Amino acid sequence: MTTSLRTVGRLSAAPNLLVMLPGVGMRPEALFDAGFARAIEHRRLPLDLLSVDIGGLGLDAVDTWDALQKDIVLPARERGARVWLGGISLGGMVAMAHVAARPGVADGLCLLAPYPGSRPSVNVVERAGGPDHWQPNEDDLRDPELRVWQWLQRPPPELPGFIGHGTEDRFAARIQRVAERFPPASRHTVPGGHDWAAWSPLWEQFLDAGHFPA
Repeated sequence: MTTSLRTVGRLSAAPNLLVMLPGVGMRPEALFDAGFARAIEHRRLPLDLLSVDIGGLGLDAVDTWDALQKDIVLPARERGARVWLGGISLGGMVAMAHVAARPGVADGLCLLAPYPGSRPSVNVVERAGGPDHWQPNEDDLRDPELRVWQWLQRPPPELPGFIGHGTEDRFAARIQRVAERFPPASRHTVPGGHDWAAWSPLWEQFLDAGHFPA
């Protein structure tokens, strides 16, 4: 069965493409309603933004990942574009899962308040003394969240990244554990919770970080 993806955005053949995966229950239009595209245009950045509907998408939805690769990533790469992958909340974890399952699929990551995994999954890692001490077994790796944490043990050092969250985010402590797996310059916090009040200023910081020089 062929999976078709619903996307929102318009490609202009810019040299950079950012594919964003919204959070659970979030329409892909929400990023545009929040002004994400306007912020790019205001800065005149050479960056196209595409938001993908991940309604019903789980971390094991390989057919959807295949469609993401075939319909979006490969065509952009074939025309010479750099492709960044990103996400908000659960979309952030799905983005990491995609990169973990397909090394080299992305030229960078933009993670806004990425869902860090359920408490039982995170506890497996914490009980072992943290990611640097955890040695996953076969049972662990049947859990797609723990496969993300296996990737987080050694994220590719050459992969540019941005990870940010609100200091009052209900997942803040666990998101910080994720952020600590990336270089300090990639980590960002702003006041706010798990909502647009934090995600919008984080988006502004991401665009101002110099990843896409005009």
